Amino acid sequence: MPAEPTNIPRHVAVIMDGNGRWARARNKPRHAGHRAGVASVRATVETAAQRGVELLTLFAFSSENWSRPEEEVSSLMGLFVEALRREVNELHRNNVRLRFIGDRAQLNRGLVKKIEAGEEKTRRNTGLLLNVAVAYGGRWDIVSAAKELAGQVARGELTTAEIDEAKLAAALQLAGLPDPDLLIRTGGEQRISNFLLWNLAYAELWFTDVLWPEFDARQFDNALLFYAQKQRRYGHTSEQVEAAGC
Repeated sequence: MPAEPTNIPRHVAVIMDGNGRWARARNKPRHAGHRAGVASVRATVETAAQRGVELLTLFAFSSENWSRPEEEVSSLMGLFVEALRREVNELHRNNVRLRFIGDRAQLNRGLVKKIEAGEEKTRRNTGLLLNVAVAYGGRWDIVSAAKELAGQVARGELTTAEIDEAKLAAALQLAGLPDPDLLIRTGGEQRISNFLLWNLAYAELWFTDVLWPEFDARQFDNALLFYAQKQRRYGHTSEQVEAAGC
């Protein structure tokens, strides 16, 4: 059953792991696992919206994934194009706003154009904000933000003394958005794999052995129940949090 509405995380991030192992267990090629995972993406987006989550950020393709076999990378890129073609209209009908984060310079122009078209089509929607991380790495994100601030200093728009956490956060890919409250990782591994290194500083972490193609609404609700039982202290004591009425 879902967690209490007052305890629903505002922002959920998901590392979708296990597609390859799911396929291997069925004697299928890896790309079959990635295709099966698309259905779980759809179900997760629907469940998040139904439960009242405001922002959902999915780790679709990391900067390190470029080192995978060329055939798998090519298949994934093709799947992204196909999914965009098929899913954007449905997202739009359900008032979902689509946004991509990552290094678009690494993507082919055809995919970038579809990404831009999907963002433009849904940009006025007021429901769930769906961030999809493609060609994204947490270290790349921080380095890019540092370069942006260095450029501002070089142009005389900023002094080094003015650089603080807020300035750096404002130059990151998720600038202007609240940090994730909850990170979900499927597939049994218990690490964050260079995902949103800055933004996950105080996220609650929920890991499951369930492989991504088998992740469903019941699993999502289990993660929400885990989150609902947590007291978020942000470095304070339990007594301080309770005194503040948080």
